Amino acid sequence: MSASQFDVAVIGAGPSGAVASALLNKRGFKVCVLEKQHFPRFVIGESLLPHCMEMLEEAGFADAVRAEPSFQFKNGAAFSWGSRYTEFDFTEKFSDGPGTVYQVRRGIFDKILIDEAAKQGVEVRFGHGVTAFDNSGDLARLSVEADTGESYELTAKFVLDASGYGRVLPRLLDLETPSHLPPRQAHFTHIDDNITNPKFDRSKILITTHPQHRDVWIWLIPFGDNRCSIGVVGTPDVLAGESETVLKKFVYECPMLKEILDKAVWENDFPFRSIQGYSANVKSLHGKHFALLGNAAEFLDPVFSSGVTIALHSAKLAADLLAKQLEGGAADWDAEFAKPLMIGVNAFRTYVDGWYDFRFQNAIYAPNRSPEISRMISSILAGYAWDTENPFVAKSEQRLSALAALVGDVKAE
Repeated sequence: MSASQFDVAVIGAGPSGAVASALLNKRGFKVCVLEKQHFPRFVIGESLLPHCMEMLEEAGFADAVRAEPSFQFKNGAAFSWGSRYTEFDFTEKFSDGPGTVYQVRRGIFDKILIDEAAKQGVEVRFGHGVTAFDNSGDLARLSVEADTGESYELTAKFVLDASGYGRVLPRLLDLETPSHLPPRQAHFTHIDDNITNPKFDRSKILITTHPQHRDVWIWLIPFGDNRCSIGVVGTPDVLAGESETVLKKFVYECPMLKEILDKAVWENDFPFRSIQGYSANVKSLHGKHFALLGNAAEFLDPVFSSGVTIALHSAKLAADLLAKQLEGGAADWDAEFAKPLMIGVNAFRTYVDGWYDFRFQNAIYAPNRSPEISRMISSILAGYAWDTENPFVAKSEQRLSALAALVGDVKAE
């Protein structure tokens, strides 16, 4: 390649890579993004959280996101279980910050972000995969193979791994470690929903607990063009079978979904898909000449749509600290990146665990929830899991356990 020396190399052109590269480019650093695939490409994870808008604004991407007509305005989350229904309005939350966001087709969304980064001056190389990483010297050295057959070496002062589920550096450096979460599976597709039922609020993601299998849940994420993403999540033994059959079975066993999807058309240009064993963790979030962003480091579970939010928050933390380091300042990657990032990750982890052990489900479905507690929970669900002024962040396990004890075991109706 004509240029092989950069201040920063970013592996992966997804949301965290796009945001980190743009923020560093704005600070005057020479940044190259290496992306193995070509965009647009499919990725699951279509429901964003309002906290994302803060990072998208700072990176200069927000206006382009707002201008995409297929994206659906989102102001909250709704939950159904049997005849129970409850919702959270993200504009009524404990934490400061945006209360609205969008539900997006990730292929379109991810391409918008990286295209905007490229317009700002970031060099983006599609079809270029990283095959080896050497951090033994004063610079990081990346071996790169292009899909044209070309191979070359790229050097950088620092590398940010934003490769998502590809987890490039964790695999190359043997950093992977098992998640504490048990393996789960998801079957999903996109449907022409044709929903006219007023019970469905298109400005909110709908999360439905299955009436018999309480650890099985279904997402329904509307877009702005009569399409919805729909998927079922559970353990592989419960969800064993062909994706279309399993997904339809569990969806139509849920009373509200059966009612609102009575005119849905399932056959279109989008296939039925399945993924499993997606939860992941690593031994360390950083090392000599590198740091891991978003899903390249850890992925919890899709239930609260935290994936992109954690990715963007990690990109902001890493870009700010790396800029300081490259400008000659002292950078403590443990104290200034890993520990601050894990505040939010651990808060989300508490509520993911609480969803599957039913403590958080009980709190969500409990009748007569206090307005104050609703505002604090709404902040978590809106992505503000780093706001330590919120007791449900600062003392997440303690507060959830106390709330669960207060409401008791809630039953489906």
